[in-house]
Amino acid sequence: MTLLTFRFAPSPNGELHLGHAYSALLNQQMAARADGRLLLRIEDIDITRCTPEFEAGIYRDLKWLGLAWEEPVRRQSEHFSEYKAVLDRLIAEELVYPAFMSRGEIRAFIAEAGKRGRDWPRDPDGVPLYPPLDRALSVKERKRRIAENASFAWRLDVDAAMARVSGALSWTEFTDGTMVATHTVEARPQSWGDVIVARRDIPTSYHLAVVVDDALQSVSHVVRGQDLYAATGVQRLLQELLGLSPPRYFHHRLILGPDGRKLSKSLKDTGLAALRDAGTSPQEIRRLVGL
Repeated sequence: MTLLTFRFAPSPNGELHLGHAYSALLNQQMAARADGRLLLRIEDIDITRCTPEFEAGIYRDLKWLGLAWEEPVRRQSEHFSEYKAVLDRLIAEELVYPAFMSRGEIRAFIAEAGKRGRDWPRDPDGVPLYPPLDRALSVKERKRRIAENASFAWRLDVDAAMARVSGALSWTEFTDGTMVATHTVEARPQSWGDVIVARRDIPTSYHLAVVVDDALQSVSHVVRGQDLYAATGVQRLLQELLGLSPPRYFHHRLILGPDGRKLSKSLKDTGLAALRDAGTSPQEIRRLVGL
């Protein structure tokens, strides 16, 4: 019998806060309830923002909370060659293209579209979709720009990708943390437009790395925040293109701050280390997050 496998996958680009504690503890709880495995994965592909100090803090905080996980821990920065092999496959199958437009050029293009009366579409996060200009460049022009060391990112040609999908694209979502009741959710990757799947200097993005890692680690259940619910559509499309079996998903509630917004490392919300130093116990953390 195959063990159910759960994972907690933080990025070491800041201190863990109560929202991370809730997600980690919920993964632990669900894995224990299923007599399954719990993995820890360090998602550190952003080599400019992720630091060894923040990574060390993740281990300290999780051990303080009482979590244990299987070794070894997978660190994404150690597996760029694996992601590149997958990216090369997508390039060979003409499912991705080099996108050269800068943020300024994107803004100018969208502003011009607005002058012509077109309301430019936005993704579920409210970010304008990438314009279609680079998708239409010839192979010769793409190679010329790359040879001249132009800055670019590899973007998924979502229309070409969807043409490869036979039948409906969906995922299985649990309705609560008991892992009993489920429903089927229609995946809508088109709502994100041509998302970035890799950079010129980093051969992956979050979307690509996460589907590769979940498959390699035999993750059966992805338990993560509601803020990633819509992004699952992009990941389901990549899984379909790469022939990867999708896990089941549970997108849990978010822990909100006093002002009603979700907690954020970038906004320097109070970290677990500060709460620990102030005398908060792991039991109090569980109470604060509703566990």
